[in-house]
Amino acid sequence: MRYKFNYKSLSFEVAKTTPLQWVRRILTHLTTAVTFATIVVIAWISFFESPKEKQLKREVQSYQTEVAEMQKQVNLLSNILKGFEDKDDNLYRLILDVDPPQRSEDKSSLEQRYATRLVGNSSEAVNQLQYKIDILTRRTYTQLNSYKKLLQLAQEKESIQASIPAISPVKNPVIVSGFGMRYHPVYKILKKHTGIDIIGQHGTPIYATADGTVSDGLDGYLGYGVMVLIDHGRGYKTVYAHLSKKLVKTGQKVKRGDKIGYMGSSGLAIGTHLHYEVFKNGEHVNPIHYFFGDLTPEEYNSILEKASEVNQSLS
Repeated sequence: MRYKFNYKSLSFEVAKTTPLQWVRRILTHLTTAVTFATIVVIAWISFFESPKEKQLKREVQSYQTEVAEMQKQVNLLSNILKGFEDKDDNLYRLILDVDPPQRSEDKSSLEQRYATRLVGNSSEAVNQLQYKIDILTRRTYTQLNSYKKLLQLAQEKESIQASIPAISPVKNPVIVSGFGMRYHPVYKILKKHTGIDIIGQHGTPIYATADGTVSDGLDGYLGYGVMVLIDHGRGYKTVYAHLSKKLVKTGQKVKRGDKIGYMGSSGLAIGTHLHYEVFKNGEHVNPIHYFFGDLTPEEYNSILEKASEVNQSLS
């Protein structure tokens, strides 16, 4: 019970509470209680974690660690692939004399596509990781296609190389007359010598200098005696003249290094030797330049110097 002092009667009287006062009093207590409870809840949330929150926090940390590790692995794979691409562009294709592949990546479209994934539950880290993986996949696909093309080119190059005369037709060749203007042994005048003359003993083995097919060498080779003409394809032909005997026949396939005959002095010749010619696209070329397959640089320079002398040919 509450009392209040009456200044007129100078005495205490029982205080009467109106309904409005009761309502105000109740609201005041409720407001105080709610405010206090809210403060307690906020403090609890701020300073204490529930078991569920702790579990979620651990899952988020584990997820972030896994994403970071995956990003490291993707970056490592990207660097390894970059090494393959550099070797492809600057080594393999240089050796095979072909242009590098087109490595254009439509990054703008990819970035636009992945930018839309930032909305919703997708995080930026995952979005960037997916973007890198997509780029890496495209680069890998391009590189695999490049290697397939390189393998095809290498096989073609191997066939091309096999068609180019690259060795001496005689082991340990001794050249006595080279390519160019030389004195003819019969006519005693300067005349273009369309090949080189290699001396040796009668019966010295003669070898094919590249892969090819034996052709009919009778027409246009008057005075060459027993001879072999090999068509190597790709514009190359070789002639082996003044043989004592040939071991191949027209239409026969031969490989570089196959024995095709023996040295002799048949035809218009003044001594035992091999007259060797090389054609490229129908034109005579200096055979000395096609000895690179089995001579050291010193041996090649010595033979080149000897073959450059203007002397008398043997045929």
